[in-house]
Amino acid sequence: MKVLPRSVTELEDELARPGAELATEAAAWPDGRLLVLGAGGKTGTGIAVMARRALDSAGRTDIEVVAVSRWTDGALTTYLEKQGVRTLRADLSDPAAVGDLPDAAAVIHLVGAKFGTASAPDQAWMTNTVLPAYVTRRFPAARIVALSTGNVYGMTAPTAGSPRESDPTDPRGDYAITCLGREQVFRHAARTFGTPVALIRLNYACEPRYGVLADLARTLQRGDAVDLSTGAVNVVWQRYANEVVLRCLGHARADEAFTLNLTGPETASVRVLAERLGERLDVTARFTGEPPATSLLSDATLCHSLFGYPDLPLGALIDLQANWLLAGGETWDKPTKFERRDGRF
Repeated sequence: MKVLPRSVTELEDELARPGAELATEAAAWPDGRLLVLGAGGKTGTGIAVMARRALDSAGRTDIEVVAVSRWTDGALTTYLEKQGVRTLRADLSDPAAVGDLPDAAAVIHLVGAKFGTASAPDQAWMTNTVLPAYVTRRFPAARIVALSTGNVYGMTAPTAGSPRESDPTDPRGDYAITCLGREQVFRHAARTFGTPVALIRLNYACEPRYGVLADLARTLQRGDAVDLSTGAVNVVWQRYANEVVLRCLGHARADEAFTLNLTGPETASVRVLAERLGERLDVTARFTGEPPATSLLSDATLCHSLFGYPDLPLGALIDLQANWLLAGGETWDKPTKFERRDGRF
C-alpha cells in the first residue's frame, strides 16, 4: 500500500517525483533549455523540480531547467535553486521581458489569471490571451505545453457523458472565454509558425493544502453547510497532473495542436465526497441547496489511455486530505470557488 505524505517536505518530494516513464521520455527531450513560465503559482514548483529530477535520472544534465516568475517568495526561489532549478525574475506581461528570456527548446506555459477576473475582466483578457502571443512569437520553434481548463466546456448531465476533447466548447464568463482564447492563440502558432503545441484542459487538481477536497474539508471543520449547487466534480491527484503536463512534451503537435482533458476517472457527487470526508474527520456533514441536473465535467479517457490512471485514486485522496488536516497540516487560503456556475471568479 502506498505511504501517504505526512509533512510538507514529504509532500513536496512526492509532488516532484517523476515516474519511470517520464524519466525514460526525458532522455529524448529536445536539446536545449526547458523554461517553466509562471512557475511561482500553485503547480509550478512541483513541475519544475520534477522536470529536473526526470532529466537527471535520464542522464540529461546538459538540459537546464529555468523557472520564470515575478517571484514574491524568496524561500521558494531558494528551494528551487537547491533542487538544481535556475530561477529567473520576469514580468511576463511586459513584451520586452518576454523578449529578454533565454532561448529554449521546450516551454511549459502555466501563466494564467482566474481569481479576481469577475471584477477586473481586462486582466483576464490581457494575461490569458495577449501574453501567450508574446510567448509564441518569442519561441516559435520550441515545443510548448500550455495549461488550459475544463471550464471551456459547458455544463453537462453526468448521465449524458462528459465532454471529450473533440466535443464543442461552451465557455461561461470572462475566465473561461479567455482561456479558450489562450488555446486559440497557441493553435494559431501551431498552424502559422509550425510550433509543436499541447493544450491541457485541467480540472480539478488536488493536494492536501489546496483543491476541492481541501475546500470541502475546511467547510466541514468550520461547521458550515456544504453547498450542493455544483452537484458533481472531477478531481485528480496533483502529482499525476504534474507528470502528465511534462509527458505531453512528447505529444505536442504542429499544424493542429494536441488537446487533452486532464482529470480523474471518477465523476464524484459533492454530497458523497462531503459525507466521506465527514466520516474521516468525525464531523457530521450538513448541506444546503439541491444538486442540479448538470455540472462542469470532463472525460479524461484519452489521458488515461496514454498515461495510465492516477497513482492516487479518489479514495486515497480523501484519506490523504483527512489525515493531513487531523495532523494539523498547513493549508493555503486559496479557495477554488468550484461552486460557481456562472463563470465569475
